[in-house]
Amino acid sequence: MKNAVIGNNKQKANLIVLGAVPRLLYLLQQETSSTELKTECAVVLGSLAMGTENNVKSLLDCHIIPALLQGLLSLDLKFIEACLRCLRTIFTSPVTPEELLYTDATVIPHLMALLSKSRYTQEYICQIFSHCCKGPDHQTILFNHGAVQNIAHLLTSVSYKVRMQALKCFSVLAFENPQVSMTLVNVLVDGELLPQIFVKMLQRDKPIEMQLTSAKCLTYMCRAGAIRTDDNCIVLKTLPCLVRMCSKERLLEERVEGAETLAYLIEPDVELQRIASITDHLIAMLADYFKYPSSVSAITDIKRLDHDLKHAHELRQAAFKLYASLGANDEDIRKKIIETENMMDRIVTGLSESSVKVRLAAVRCLHSLSRSVQQLRTSFQDHAVWKPLMKPILESGAVELLCGLTQSENPALRVNGIWALMNMAFQAEQKIKADILRSLSTEQLFRLLSDSDLNVLMKTLGLLRNLLSTRPHIDKIMSTHGKQIMQAVTLILEGEHNIEVKEQTLCILANIADGTTAKELIMTNDDILQKIKYYMGHSHVKLQLAAMFCISNLIWNEEEGSQERQDKLRDMGIVDILHKLSQSPDSNLCDKAKTALQQYLA
Repeated sequence: MKNAVIGNNKQKANLIVLGAVPRLLYLLQQETSSTELKTECAVVLGSLAMGTENNVKSLLDCHIIPALLQGLLSLDLKFIEACLRCLRTIFTSPVTPEELLYTDATVIPHLMALLSKSRYTQEYICQIFSHCCKGPDHQTILFNHGAVQNIAHLLTSVSYKVRMQALKCFSVLAFENPQVSMTLVNVLVDGELLPQIFVKMLQRDKPIEMQLTSAKCLTYMCRAGAIRTDDNCIVLKTLPCLVRMCSKERLLEERVEGAETLAYLIEPDVELQRIASITDHLIAMLADYFKYPSSVSAITDIKRLDHDLKHAHELRQAAFKLYASLGANDEDIRKKIIETENMMDRIVTGLSESSVKVRLAAVRCLHSLSRSVQQLRTSFQDHAVWKPLMKPILESGAVELLCGLTQSENPALRVNGIWALMNMAFQAEQKIKADILRSLSTEQLFRLLSDSDLNVLMKTLGLLRNLLSTRPHIDKIMSTHGKQIMQAVTLILEGEHNIEVKEQTLCILANIADGTTAKELIMTNDDILQKIKYYMGHSHVKLQLAAMFCISNLIWNEEEGSQERQDKLRDMGIVDILHKLSQSPDSNLCDKAKTALQQYLA
């Protein structure tokens, strides 16, 4: 059986279908089976596990893990190694739940004890740990069972595979874990501190996999606060090593891992961002991540080419992440990134890619670059970045989310929720405006108009002003919500509010006055007309100007019914006020009054 299935997936599947697994497990667990027989069974099972994910599922369904863990209690080293090799293969499969390693509390201490048995037990156990350590709970269990002390001395093992797996263990143990990281800094192995050993392992003459994993260990220790960001082992060793990993010469997965780790290392620290940005032309080097694989690519191996084409999106994701970290704080770096060839187009394309990870990384990159007001006004305007951005925002239910925030107890959340809605409604299509009004509900809109927080009130008025723009939209909204909106406007103009609030409110009235049918809601409301008249004679120019906009929109000649409106307003004494204002020392006010008077003369 063993010879039939090695390297033959079809034969593996056949044996599984024929029911070989339960039988092999039975023999493996039989008291009467000889050690040689048990070992052979473990080897065949290990070979079956090497096949497809479905094979692994079949093995898991037959409860292979408890049987193999039981086998580790044997006294025969060859059998133990065969069980561990099979466990290693199963646990490294994506279909195996990591939790299965932790269900029986006696397993981890027993594995720790087996670490001293042979280089194979060391290699397999470290590999199992590094694959099954997901999150702080697992880290704590392993840490409390002495993982650091038991694995540290393996870093100086004669076996490369053991050193490598031990290193991987430390990277997963230290990730976002201050407790583990602080311990690692002070661990001595053969009189040398662990960080120094990691530094030796990331030198250029070491295998790439080793350099990368050591760089990860040091990165994670630094991010967890155990090594300072200005320490030489970070600035002079870890950072340059990770930049090297981004070069064209490296394999796809090395470039991805290098860029992602570097992005994580420099994310919170502006000094490291500055150093990275000028190391080995990194910013230009990352531009190559988008041209991969190029037509002239030196890939002769067809399998490799096929693999890389399938994974090229991972490179784009990694590049966006690293650009986001590089540009997080420094204006000059952002400028350099944006000036990289086709950068903005790449972000726009990235925002609409099918891979969620790429879209997310592109948004992160955009968010980072958008901290620059200068760039928002230039590059962001030249490329319609907002179009694809609005699409994912709307698709992911942002309107409902933001409307929900406006009901928060927390004023800062209310302000930002309504502010975002205000921006979303700016020059938006009718459908988005209708969605906002429907999700927010008019009751909530009017509740916000009486909010005690001035910022909330201002942004709500801004939202209303943006909803009431462009004629068809104004008429549509006023036909359904006109009465309530006019009431709210009246209340604010009568209330004790500052100049800015009243100015915004008059601007909303001016927008309503610009509607075709909406105008009538003002013309038939004498109370509102008197208020507009009052503000035309106000002592504050801003309010006079805003009131003037309302009048101009009401008397504009080219529109139906303008004659009747002009007459009504003349009878109210508006023309006299216009004459007075045309003599105003404020040039802006004077011009607007003259323009309005011309409508009467035309």
